[in-house]
Amino acid sequence: MSYKVRSLRVDEWPLAKALRLEALRDPVASIAFMETYESAVARPESFWRERAERSAEGASGAQQIIAEGPDGEWVGTVTVLMEEAGTRDWAGMPVERLQGHLVAVYVQPEHRGIGLTEVLFDAGLEWAWARGAERVRLLVHEDNARGLRAYRRAGFTETGLITTLGSDPGGRELELAVERPDPESDG
Repeated sequence: MSYKVRSLRVDEWPLAKALRLEALRDPVASIAFMETYESAVARPESFWRERAERSAEGASGAQQIIAEGPDGEWVGTVTVLMEEAGTRDWAGMPVERLQGHLVAVYVQPEHRGIGLTEVLFDAGLEWAWARGAERVRLLVHEDNARGLRAYRRAGFTETGLITTLGSDPGGRELELAVERPDPESDG
């Protein structure tokens, strides 16, 4: 695979913005993301700069990981949010232990099905494990079959937690997670 996976740099906020806006135009965006293209495109430049600062290389609370294609173009992304035990996550749900939370998963259609999502996830998991996360989780709409397939292929399993979020009050979000590997089991 001739792709490069790495953390976002602060000065790359315009590219991060462009990829996010592209993701929000995806056919499943209405169930995959918690914002619309219209609301995102209306945000001021300062929002995008601050978003990059909070999740760029060297940040401790979040990390945006991007995939560059063979020609250096950005073709995918995932962001890992760290959630501290005893707090509430961005959706108001209680956090019971130190964990990572994968959000904003997107790979351009022409780069899907080649394992790039798994590579992005591996980088996100490695970043979260290095910060002491006990598990990494994500939420996926029950009707997002493409997302569910990709997350299961990457080793995530359903935890049994189901919640409703976003603009679809009838839609249910399933929590999937991966537990931190036991370093003793490496042999």
